[in-house]
Amino acid sequence: MSANWHIRPARQEDVPDLLQLIIDLATYEKAPDSVKATPEILRQNLFGETPFAHALLAFSGTADAPGEAIGMALYFFNFSTWTGRPGLYLEDLYVKPEHRAKGIGKAFFVELGKAAQAKNCARLDWSVLKWNKPSIDFYEQSLGATMMSEWVGMRLEEDGIENLKRFARAN
Repeated sequence: MSANWHIRPARQEDVPDLLQLIIDLATYEKAPDSVKATPEILRQNLFGETPFAHALLAFSGTADAPGEAIGMALYFFNFSTWTGRPGLYLEDLYVKPEHRAKGIGKAFFVELGKAAQAKNCARLDWSVLKWNKPSIDFYEQSLGATMMSEWVGMRLEEDGIENLKRFARAN
């Protein structure tokens, strides 16, 4: 670890910092109005009785004297039918622009790798926007990641999920 920053698992008291990093990420991805998360939603879903995701935070300073939150990695576990084992899915990784190129992204992946190995995960997956060439270059060149060009992401949002009811069979 660098003396200028450190990474640790997020805690409930970090929710305001985590939400700000989510907003910063959405702004970077040109979608600031897409953020629907609130402190209450994050507390419930990250720290409630059944956590649905986990977060790592990077802070400036040391563990004993932390400064500001400068990055985050938010992930959850999934399952692969082909491997019969869990996988780790990185939902979002973000480092504030002024703190990039200092090894923080690589350090996040070190921690994600540890979490994946602790759960015997067969894969670590994530998505990246097609226009985000700096991130794609980092993933391919620094990490040795493989772009999955044969797969296309699909999504239903809340209205689409609600509309699935129209396919329900009457019993």
